[in-house]
Amino acid sequence: MAREMQFRTGTVPDNVDGRPVAVGDQLLAGDAYLLRTTSGFGYFYRKGHGLIVEQPPGADPNEQALWLNAGVYSAVACINGLKPIHASAVAWDGRVYAFTGAPGAGKSTLVAALGDCGLPMFCDDTLVLDLSGGPVICLPGHKRLKLTPQALALTGAQPQEKVSSAVDKFFAVPASGEVGVPLPLAQLVFLERGEIPAVEPLSGGERLARLGESHYTEFLFEQANALDRAEVFQQRAQLARRVAMSRLVRPWTPDRVAQSADFVARWIRAAGKQRR
Repeated sequence: MAREMQFRTGTVPDNVDGRPVAVGDQLLAGDAYLLRTTSGFGYFYRKGHGLIVEQPPGADPNEQALWLNAGVYSAVACINGLKPIHASAVAWDGRVYAFTGAPGAGKSTLVAALGDCGLPMFCDDTLVLDLSGGPVICLPGHKRLKLTPQALALTGAQPQEKVSSAVDKFFAVPASGEVGVPLPLAQLVFLERGEIPAVEPLSGGERLARLGESHYTEFLFEQANALDRAEVFQQRAQLARRVAMSRLVRPWTPDRVAQSADFVARWIRAAGKQRR
């Protein structure tokens, strides 16, 4: 992926193999992907030919990086046979514990708070999976941790520069650092809010139902692999069989973030001991 994401600047086309792409839209078709943003950036990738980035006059490098590390990275991963999912994760005892949920569920904040409990970050916002072998392998994060001012105040992460002038978030360094090597996926954990902290394993049917989240990473994967509805179901069923999944209920009010993170950290360490 590091090789595939190396880019050169230039002018991107306005179509993919004759299929027009309007400004503000994107298209993944076959082995090619085109994104044209309303702010003037353009990104075009074709497998075997590399990535071209079109920069508008006075281009903001922070905005360019945000696009590169979000949809563009996910599309390139999909075209190259990998599966990105909407999750943030920590690593412990040589395995990855990934947390997923709707926007605002607290994925990034939880990962930052777990850093204060001694668990290093594996990725933020997007987790890339290699499904080609036996165990599901996670590729280390390509995005920097991004937190709101409130999340920074509630965790031990160290703030850095602002993400961009249009986004009220800051890049941050997690308290226990990051892990930068591929590792197997131990658990995919679905975040929920509730007063009493609890972790409950999900059955096979529940796993399959939970994997149906509508997110741009899922749409890109379906497009890259030209999956019809039956094939999408089959792919999700295979993943549900291969990966342990749980639901995590925890309070997520500002005054209980540290308490919730401590509960999750103790659960992860206990799960690691049970596996040995």
